[in-house]
Amino acid sequence: MVINLSNLFNVKKNNSKISDFQDLEHLDGLAISVVNAKLYNPPRDDVVLFYFRNGANFASVYTQSTIVSENIKWNREIKNKKIKALFINTRNANTFTGKNGFQGLKEIADELSNLLTIKKKDDDETYEKVKSNEIIFGCTGTIGEPFPTNKIKNCLPELIEKIKYNQNKYIWVKAALGMITTDLVPKLAMEECKIGNANVKIYGVAKGSGMIYPNMATTLGYVFTDANISSTILKKLLKKNIETTFNAISCDGDTSTNDMVGIFATGAAKNKIINAINDERIDAFEKSLHSVLLNLAKRVTADGEGASKFISVMVENAKTESDAKKIAFSIANSPLVKTAFAGEDPNWGRIIMAIGKSQVSINLNKINLSIGEYKILEKGELSKDYNEIQLKEFMRNEKLDIKVDLKMGTKKFTAYTMDLTKKYIEINADYRS
Repeated sequence: MVINLSNLFNVKKNNSKISDFQDLEHLDGLAISVVNAKLYNPPRDDVVLFYFRNGANFASVYTQSTIVSENIKWNREIKNKKIKALFINTRNANTFTGKNGFQGLKEIADELSNLLTIKKKDDDETYEKVKSNEIIFGCTGTIGEPFPTNKIKNCLPELIEKIKYNQNKYIWVKAALGMITTDLVPKLAMEECKIGNANVKIYGVAKGSGMIYPNMATTLGYVFTDANISSTILKKLLKKNIETTFNAISCDGDTSTNDMVGIFATGAAKNKIINAINDERIDAFEKSLHSVLLNLAKRVTADGEGASKFISVMVENAKTESDAKKIAFSIANSPLVKTAFAGEDPNWGRIIMAIGKSQVSINLNKINLSIGEYKILEKGELSKDYNEIQLKEFMRNEKLDIKVDLKMGTKKFTAYTMDLTKKYIEINADYRS
């Protein structure tokens, strides 16, 4: 099937490798449906269903904001070992909607469970009723607006009718687009590996462009695999690998009320189940999972609102990982650093400022600083090879790397961010206009 993706979304950077995405295909045990619930004007796909016909083991991590959306409250109450569906709506965050917002989710879950049960009865020789507490939710959009329960309920029959048991590239892109708000591009990633002799797929989709800063999770990110892995192990793997992926990115220093990253395992690969975190058979899976999570996290950052640069900030040879992380995010979140990069100005003094304000104890006589391959500081002094004209030319690139070597230990951390442009202000000033 030939797909003209230019008809589906506005590609921000036609020649950008960061904007490219992989060709996800079919994953056993999963079905997808995407429809328009008329939440936007002009209308667009705004509701997405991931349906696990035979259930899926799952684990999720959520925002640690003290103000959370109603769907996060709902999800935290789900105690089942398996779920049957993940339902996502955009345009409305379902935050500060009170009892009506939570009640809306209950009504949607009740109706959706009934419709899925009917479909399961029609499609399968034997079936079990889909229960409302086997459905979890992802909500994203504007905070504080009434939750559009009736509009969403009205679209559910069509949503069920359009369930696709077999996926292809078009369906995955359509699902990724159905999740977005201010994003300019869909975000998809995939890896394949083996668990024992079984071939295993790991597919992921995410949305996020603004209000991005780590606090347990960031944005909406969902990973799907046909591996047979228990929910307990999925939880451990997710919590471990979230720290250097979705918890290593920042667009604007703001944490959403709806942050959620989840992983769902259908078990269709039929490998012998993984129940122990130290099982050697899981090593390749964990490496591939980390790759998918990092791929998605980078795509969120690269598509940051108004971004023209994707920036990696590596801090190495720190005393502790905590020190490295504090410095990396002090740089990544600095408006002065981010605006300098937007202006392609090699004002490295702003990076030094950001290192200092982190309040991490450092030895100025040891610090090395570089942008790309261009050395700026060596042992705390301006490098004899420093050439600002060359560095300024280099900063015209779309992808840039800052490296800070503290020479004080062995620990490191890399944060990922974007520049801060006038476009960011325009997008957020007009967000509800």
